[in-house]
Amino acid sequence: MTITSSQQLPAFTDAESFRAFRSNPAQWLPIALDIARGHGLDASSPHVFATGTNLVVGLGDKLILKIFPPMLEAQFVSERGSLTQLNGHLDLPIPEIAVEGRRDGWHYLVITRLAGTLGSEVWPDLPEDQKERLLRQIGETIASVQRAPLGPLAQIEPRWDDFMRQQMQGCRARHERLGLAPKFLAGLDDLLRDAAQLIPMDAPPVILVGEYIPENFLLACANGQWSLTGLFDFGDVLAGWRDYDLLGPGAFMAAGRPGRVRSLLQGFGYAKPDYALKRRLMALMLLHRASDLNSHVCIEGWQDKAADLVELQELIWAG
Repeated sequence: MTITSSQQLPAFTDAESFRAFRSNPAQWLPIALDIARGHGLDASSPHVFATGTNLVVGLGDKLILKIFPPMLEAQFVSERGSLTQLNGHLDLPIPEIAVEGRRDGWHYLVITRLAGTLGSEVWPDLPEDQKERLLRQIGETIASVQRAPLGPLAQIEPRWDDFMRQQMQGCRARHERLGLAPKFLAGLDDLLRDAAQLIPMDAPPVILVGEYIPENFLLACANGQWSLTGLFDFGDVLAGWRDYDLLGPGAFMAAGRPGRVRSLLQGFGYAKPDYALKRRLMALMLLHRASDLNSHVCIEGWQDKAADLVELQELIWAG
């Protein structure tokens, strides 16, 4: 369905201009509310979500409107395809699509709003046993998503082998630009040689969400126990090798704590990690599309605790 009115969403040629537009809701919220009203939805108490990549506004406590600029159409394709394909295949709630449409070349989705507390608001203050419990649930959830049939997501771009080869080609330049310490850069060529053997390029692909991080799931507490109650944000879905989805919780949540690492991996279906698994996860962490070790490894003083990439993989994936 296409909605039109006198208010128009602008065209952008670069990401910086779009980000500036998104950061000023006064420029786009009236259009978002016009879209909502055009579908007969309640636009009386909107809530703008400041974080995220696209234009996102809550419509009351039941629905969320996400508007995707043309330059991020791939995220719309990923989100729509993932929510459609995963519907009915998971025990954990995910949003359902209520409305979809297009306005001035921008795609949009109205999705159901899940109940719970944002993981990033709760995670830092949880006791260690609760963190281990949640990481086991996250591992189980990743495995559950990956058991779902790919369906049309098998055709999503980029293809896994192309994506990995491209990431390998640009890996050194990326991490030099991001300021990775020379002692870690020194082992990068060896790791990339290993990666070509350790990372399956043509194994049967699975659904990869890419970002199992506290900002993308919801929690609730019952009888003193915190549990996952919802998963959202499927804009970066790929189809590829399953271990890729261990990187988000491994970097942002496990923090090199052996109990947390074991809980995550056991929930996923792995026993205690061996050298080959740690090596593969270290390679994938450096090849991730959002890889930036200086910002993403949540282990205090990790740069001083490891002399090279081999010691770093042992530190991050201590089990």
